[in-house]
This record gives sequence, C-alpha cells and structure tokens, in this order.
Amino acid sequence: MLALAAMALSACGNDLSALKLTMASGVEKGVYNRLSMALADAWTEQLGIEHPQVVSTNGSVDNLGRLRTGQANVGFSQADAAEEAAGTPGQHKLYALARMHDDYLQVVVRADLKVNRLADLKGLRVSIGSSTSGVRLIADRLLKSAGISPDADLRVQHLDLNDASAAMLAGNLDAFIWSGGLPTAQVTQLAQSVKVTMLDLSDVLTKLRADFPVYGSAELPASAYNLPGQDEPITTLVVRNFLLVTDAMSDDAAEALVRGLIEAQPRLEAASLAARSIEIRSAIETTPIPLHPGALRYYRDVKV
Repeated sequence: MLALAAMALSACGNDLSALKLTMASGVEKGVYNRLSMALADAWTEQLGIEHPQVVSTNGSVDNLGRLRTGQANVGFSQADAAEEAAGTPGQHKLYALARMHDDYLQVVVRADLKVNRLADLKGLRVSIGSSTSGVRLIADRLLKSAGISPDADLRVQHLDLNDASAAMLAGNLDAFIWSGGLPTAQVTQLAQSVKVTMLDLSDVLTKLRADFPVYGSAELPASAYNLPGQDEPITTLVVRNFLLVTDAMSDDAAEALVRGLIEAQPRLEAASLAARSIEIRSAIETTPIPLHPGALRYYRDVKV
C-alpha cells in the first residue's frame, strides 16, 4: 500500500517514468472495466509509463475502499457512493480527475411476469447487487423510498451483473437491479436469449430524489436495447460517474492523467459507447467530490 502511494507521489515534472498505477475497475467486462483497460493502454502509450494494473472488483463501494486504503490509486465510482465514502473517516482523501459517463438505473424483469412497477416485485427472486457495489447502495435507497423491505418483501439475492445475468438465463432469478452505462453489454446479451423488460420508475423517483439530491432522472430510450414490446422510453434514475484518485497522487501525475483521458476519448468510446458523453466541459462537474489540484490545473490551462 505504501509503495503505491510512494510511486504516485514521486512522479513529478515531465518525468513520469516511475509512475505505477493500480486501477480499481469494477466487474469483468462491465463498463468500468472496459474503460479502465482502454485508459490503461492509452496512458501507457501517452506517458511512457509501465502498463497500469487493472483489477476487477465488485464496483463502486469496493473501489472506494481500495482507494482510501492505498490498494489502488485510480478508480471509478458512482457519485452517490463517493459522497457517502467522503463523509467517513479514512486513510486518504478522495479527489476527482473527471466526471465520466452517467449511469442509468435498470430494473430488468422477466417479460413473462406480471410486473409493471417496483411494488410488483414483492415475493419475487430479485438481485439487488453484490454487497460491496454501488448498485447495492442505490437499490437499498430506491426500495426504502418505495416502502419495500429487501429482506421481508423480496426473495433477495446479492449477485454481481455477470452472475445475475447467468441466474436469469438459467431460470433462477426473476429480476435484477443494475446501474450502468448505456447500453450495458451483459443486458444486451441476456435479452437475446431471455425475454425481458425494463421497469419505469416515475412513480417512486420524487421521494428518492428529495431524500438524495445527488440523483437525477432521465428517459432511458427504447433504442438502448430494442426490447420486444417496449417501444417507448421509460423514466428512470441517473447518477454521475467519476474517475477518482486520492491525496497520495502528485499534482503533476494527476494533470498528466487527465490530459491523457481527454485525448483518449475516441479510444474510450470504441471500448464502450457509454464514453460518448465524456467531454472536457462536463468533466469538471464532480461535486460533491473536489477536483484534484493537478486536474484543476489542467482544466484552467485549457480555459474550461
């Protein structure tokens, strides 16, 4: 852990050759993971550094824990999980390099079930995300706002996206809650084998957003997945994603990483269509997590 911090701190000036990065990236083949691998390749070429180690994790909460304990020095997180982590004691302070894409909350349900709203999930087998994921955090908040107790009202499971997709394909799961970029590859693949639908959440979002202003709402377009029988957009919750470091990262290293990120946007979009929304003006919108001083220096230099 100390070695990670030392490497991040020692990289200064134009010489970044000593910079070694470990990236906390989320579930394998998920959007975080795809973007992390593309970024690792880009940074290696741009900065002449050793190829960053990309580590698969359980998602935002897991990533934040690794960042704050020095097990990783770059990681993705949803804004809600980052906000909660920043308010708790920890070894390192969180800083943002950039706002990335927005995640859409997706409540995926077998289409052969009579489920039209969130309350209809009662009594069913529902995955609400792995225990150390941002999905679990947002699912718990959503269900509580809707007056649903996961333990009392659902036959709840705690699966990551890959395991939830596999369980639904095997007939062992009725629904799962997922928060991710559009489109999410695993959901697209699942829909090719199992008839699924997405729930509209407009009836429960008002209270949730009043309780947690960090969330927004948006329409999830029907074209995202082209699900049979679902030809109209649905209203769902959105949450911003940040690329994070900590106070162990030097200003020079942080500035170089942000510059490389912005320059690599076409490459990121090729890795995941969620990266289409990454652009320099929106990248500074990381409240409630402050921008790293090195990142702020970059944005000021390019006059954002």
